[in-house]
Amino acid sequence: MNRISICHHARRQLSCAIRVPAVLPSQSTLVSRSSSLLARNRPSILPPTALCHLHSRAQRTFATMSPATGFYDFKPLDKRGQEVPLADYKGKVVLVVNTASKCGFTPQYAGLEALYKGIKEKHPEDFVVLGFPCNQFGAQEPGTDDEIQNFCQINYGVSFPIMQKIDVNGDAASPLYQWLKEEKPGLMGLKRIKWNFEKFLVGRDGKVKGRWASTTKPESLEKPILDELEKKE
Repeated sequence: MNRISICHHARRQLSCAIRVPAVLPSQSTLVSRSSSLLARNRPSILPPTALCHLHSRAQRTFATMSPATGFYDFKPLDKRGQEVPLADYKGKVVLVVNTASKCGFTPQYAGLEALYKGIKEKHPEDFVVLGFPCNQFGAQEPGTDDEIQNFCQINYGVSFPIMQKIDVNGDAASPLYQWLKEEKPGLMGLKRIKWNFEKFLVGRDGKVKGRWASTTKPESLEKPILDELEKKE
């Protein structure tokens, strides 16, 4: 094969290797493809009702997550979603209990109410019980806040405050409970709440004085509560 034939053969191979499409996409086709790609990657727009729901939920979350360094700095929510400044209880002795309506310890509501009324007779303005419903243990508090309140009043005549349902463990745990667990870890230094009806006692000075397991009956706490009540702020 002479030099001219070799060059001609090489040009034929190069022409076969590099093929240009016979028809290029039109401008309208390119625009259509670009629009489709943008549509697939565009963030979805929530309807106004969903935005309102998220805004309301965020407000409730931040209401319980305000910076706090002591018991009186917290503002948990009541069953209506209204803030309850714990500063209102300054100088009082407070028993904090996580509760549930379908638990084997639920009858402790009766003991808590008896304890509350009995001590209030001796110290009318100096003692309060705060109940915090929680559904994290065996899903034993499934009701709404209104249903929980009605259950407590109808079945046990509860007159002490029952707050809004919360989490006591995990990332979504109430800031108040995060603080309580840090201040007074349980046995072996474990901070987690183990079950319904664990109890924290806060003294007149706003410091956590004691922590008791679910098995501790409310009536057995009368002495430590009275001891705290005898102390000056």
